[in-house]
Amino acid sequence: MSVTSATSTAPRTPLPAVPRGGPPRPPLLGRAVVNLVVGVSVLYTLLPVLWLVLAAGKDRDALFSSDLLSLGNFSFVQNMKDLFAMDGGLYGRWYGNSLLYAVVGAALGALISIACGYAFDKYHFPHKEKLFGLVLAAVMVPQTVLALPLYLMASGTGLVNTFWAVFIPVLFNPFGVYLGRIFSQGYVPNEVLEAARVDGAGELTTYVRVALRMLGPGLVTLFLFQLTTIWNNFFLPMVMLSDQDLYPVSLGLFTWNSSASVSPEYYPVVITGSLLAILPLIVAFVLLQRFWKSGLTAGSVK
Repeated sequence: MSVTSATSTAPRTPLPAVPRGGPPRPPLLGRAVVNLVVGVSVLYTLLPVLWLVLAAGKDRDALFSSDLLSLGNFSFVQNMKDLFAMDGGLYGRWYGNSLLYAVVGAALGALISIACGYAFDKYHFPHKEKLFGLVLAAVMVPQTVLALPLYLMASGTGLVNTFWAVFIPVLFNPFGVYLGRIFSQGYVPNEVLEAARVDGAGELTTYVRVALRMLGPGLVTLFLFQLTTIWNNFFLPMVMLSDQDLYPVSLGLFTWNSSASVSPEYYPVVITGSLLAILPLIVAFVLLQRFWKSGLTAGSVK
């Protein structure tokens, strides 16, 4: 008997039958545990926000008496007026500074990170993997460790207590470079780039007109990550800045909160200012969520 005929007559192991109605569902206890964990996580996340919303509509007496759930002592409009009038309208300036630091810094930082990741992915140059290893090592360095060296560098160049002392360091994000390489691997096929080069496009034209459009979801994802990081940036501005006119919202509210123990009138404006401070992040995530969700799945389909 030949090997072919022996192979064809060998008994086959039957596949397990799929039960009618689809795969079996998880046990009821398992689903209950999962739902409980999810519910506790949602409450842990939303309860501070709910408290902030309720507290922002109360006056100082209601805050000190912990009377947040009552319908009386509602003074949200007055709190808003006090917020933008306090210390000569400093909060409005802080808000504008944060928007400038975060929005412009996140946009430029995302472009830089995605370009560096694209270069690491698509080009070959000496010691590429060693340099990328340094990028990965920089990801593990806490930002607080870099504050003092950055301060010394800014002091040596005369940038301390200026806009650039906070703006320039946030443009470079090692984790963004790593994500940029992952996005480039997942979204930009090499065949498309070769076709563009065959058609006569230069490297810069190929990147701007072909690759960058494919990297749109990844670019938006990096922008949101950078926006959140820069908007919540606190330690670097505290080290670099002494002029209150240059403070971001996070540092400005911290100074007001520190003064509240001596001047209790700061408490309502700090709470109202904190509520307004989270609105840009919520708006950004709501408007850009479809790009963000597709960007997060780039590596899973590679």
